[in-house]
Amino acid sequence: MTFPVIGVVGGGQLARMMAPPATALGFELRVLAEGEDVSAVAAVASAPIGDYKDLEALLEFSKGLDVLTFDHEHVPTEHLQALLDAGVNVQPGPDALVNAQDKLVMRAAIDRLGLPNPEWSAVNTVEELVDFGDRIGWPVVLKTPRGGYDGKGVRIVDSPEEAVETADWFQAMSPLLAEAKVDFSRELSALVARTPSGESRAWPVVHTIQVDGVCDEVIAPAQNIPLEVAAAAEEAALRIANELGVTGVMAAELFETPGVGAGFLINELAMRPHNTGHWTQDGSITSQFEQHLRAVLDLPLGATDALAPVVVMKNFLGGENQDLFKAFPMALAYEPAAKVHSYGKSVRPGRKIGHVNLVGSSVSDVDSVRQRATAVADIIRDGRMPAQTTSEETA
Repeated sequence: MTFPVIGVVGGGQLARMMAPPATALGFELRVLAEGEDVSAVAAVASAPIGDYKDLEALLEFSKGLDVLTFDHEHVPTEHLQALLDAGVNVQPGPDALVNAQDKLVMRAAIDRLGLPNPEWSAVNTVEELVDFGDRIGWPVVLKTPRGGYDGKGVRIVDSPEEAVETADWFQAMSPLLAEAKVDFSRELSALVARTPSGESRAWPVVHTIQVDGVCDEVIAPAQNIPLEVAAAAEEAALRIANELGVTGVMAAELFETPGVGAGFLINELAMRPHNTGHWTQDGSITSQFEQHLRAVLDLPLGATDALAPVVVMKNFLGGENQDLFKAFPMALAYEPAAKVHSYGKSVRPGRKIGHVNLVGSSVSDVDSVRQRATAVADIIRDGRMPAQTTSEETA
């Protein structure tokens, strides 16, 4: 009996977190790593070093694989097509993945599907940006179509005068994407998975909290969301995945707009496991990482039911504590129910280095669960107990 070999391009924490479910299912996971010290190297037996922008490196890595998938969306589209032409099983394929690689392509696709989209335009010059802002109203959001993530490649432009200051962006890349600045109540994420043969499943819609453009916290399921809005958001994400031929996990990041249109607008797409889905590791019957492996291999998908009425995921970024493990006794003693996921990265300020998952037995516990998950993350980040914690609370 031969079990499949899965190759992942990119050695970040997403590839690292695919390793445990791959091991559990008996799959062999290989990673094309950016360097010897990246997150996933310690988690897999085979992690050759290679540049994802080098087609020859990709072709060499693809030898002996049953399927090739991704830790990120940055592999050049033409390389993905060349891999397909060489007979490599690429999941998701370039025709789908380009919608996550290029925000202009994505906006056009959302329009074509008739799904809720902010007002947008491709702009080639400062003058076109000013025309767009004058037409739809200031401020506007300017984005680089390719290469942006975690708030990078995004800037708010408040006026025609500020638009003049964006000239360097147009010199570096053109066209750019201009969007209306959406008046939203909170950010949501609709996570789904789809197989090549067309089976698809959705997890509950979650509430995501961003800090400085980086996902800081996720509350699953989103609290106090109208049932019809949650259902419409799930259906929109499933329709995108099916209509665009997505395979594997896809996250549709959303703006909630209560009382306006469908109650949400689509912000961005990611076609891979996603930070807003980390809660599924400890809060869903099937985690996004297991589901992604099952999906790209065209296996039946797992159930996506939540295991508790509320689940909180709290990221921790690099801070002043360089010795993360030294803080583990304090953190784990503070909240024995917390599940800590560390990415094996060196500590740098603002760098994602891990997250904490914590489940609650009742939706009324959501504030307590958030506070306790945050305390555990803060202890690890700072290397000390939270200042407000009393001895009675830790007894």
